[in-house]
Amino acid sequence: MSRNQTLFERAQRVIPGGVNSPVRAFRAVGGTPRFIQRGQGAYIYDADAKRYIDYIGSWGPMILGHGHPAVLEAVTKAAQEGFSFGAPTEREIELAEEILKLVPSMEQVRLVSSGTEATMSALRLARGATGRSKFIKYEGCYHGHTDSLLVKAGSGLATFGHPTSSGVTPGAAQDTLVLEYNNLAQLEEAFQRHGKELAAVIIEPIAGNMNFVRTQLAYMKRLRELCTQHGALLILDEVMTGFRVGLHSAQGHYAQLIPGFKPDISTFGKVIGGGMPLAAFGASRDIMKHLAPLGGVYQAGTLSGNPVATACGLATLREIQKPGFFETLSARTRRLVDGLAAVAADNGVPFSVDAQGGMFGFFLFPQLPQNYATVMSTDKERFNRFFHAMLDAGVYLAPALYEAGFVSAAHTDADIDATLEAARSALR
Repeated sequence: MSRNQTLFERAQRVIPGGVNSPVRAFRAVGGTPRFIQRGQGAYIYDADAKRYIDYIGSWGPMILGHGHPAVLEAVTKAAQEGFSFGAPTEREIELAEEILKLVPSMEQVRLVSSGTEATMSALRLARGATGRSKFIKYEGCYHGHTDSLLVKAGSGLATFGHPTSSGVTPGAAQDTLVLEYNNLAQLEEAFQRHGKELAAVIIEPIAGNMNFVRTQLAYMKRLRELCTQHGALLILDEVMTGFRVGLHSAQGHYAQLIPGFKPDISTFGKVIGGGMPLAAFGASRDIMKHLAPLGGVYQAGTLSGNPVATACGLATLREIQKPGFFETLSARTRRLVDGLAAVAADNGVPFSVDAQGGMFGFFLFPQLPQNYATVMSTDKERFNRFFHAMLDAGVYLAPALYEAGFVSAAHTDADIDATLEAARSALR
């Protein structure tokens, strides 16, 4: 028996399902989860000392790869100074300033510890600022495990086929309106019926928990117009896309294509913590004034702005601003997805791909899906066979059909070549 199997059996005795986040359990693909011992650069090593080319990157944060020297130096120095104080530090200001410099839609930002905390707080802020209760979310978009947002969500919920979560009461979900992603007619109807009651619309600009699905340009443009027209706040959930798809995040990409575009509230996570538990939400000064201690919208956290986490995030953000960083990362990601598409075509396998910055997705489907229902119709069993063939060959992809993938600055052309060779064998 492998050490991974031994650890999994041991874990299941003391942890529900043997994991602390559901998708890690490999239930969607079958088999034994890999228990990771260490990471270095573009690689992770499991309990059996097997090396994998890592395309999960802790689900997005490891944009520099594992163990980047500048990040290790910053974290080591911060840890020596103290793990946590429960009091303000100068580094919190520095990280906030760095984030705001790169995201012009925000004037102020509040640091928190997780993406779930960021989206939960952003939604509460929107309700407090508007005095309204209802909001719109999208089928297949995952915004963390807050009760009112666990309604037809994606990610692990899509994996297990649950439309919502047990334990979420009808009362908690009664103000949540769920629309189909990229369905313009539905959007128009929702605002026509509920526009005066809507506090906000929350959306992933590029959904990463039903694999990789973009908000269509016309849809995003009209969504911004309708929110402005009806006084609803547009919340962009960039926990996954923030500083991952570009230096100015997904909203920077849409701002280039839609003159004057910006969200009202934004949430961030993953990359801004560099692998540490850190996230943020932010908006204009006028909206953020509603937040305690200035206003009546309460939010707090013992570890918010943790000094070690902020050191890790600050070092990461400074590295990704170096000249040519995103051009190189984007080119490498594009080389990977174009190569996968070519290998699939050579083997007569239906395949479609998309990528932005260091984030990518592929579907065993002839065209790119535009919504959750289409994603759910793709060939799950064929994906599972592909996943295990790649895993056996030392390539670690997300253990579920419904998850985006991530390339880091540590991935080399040789890593991409090895991945494509593994895919060629797997698809054959």
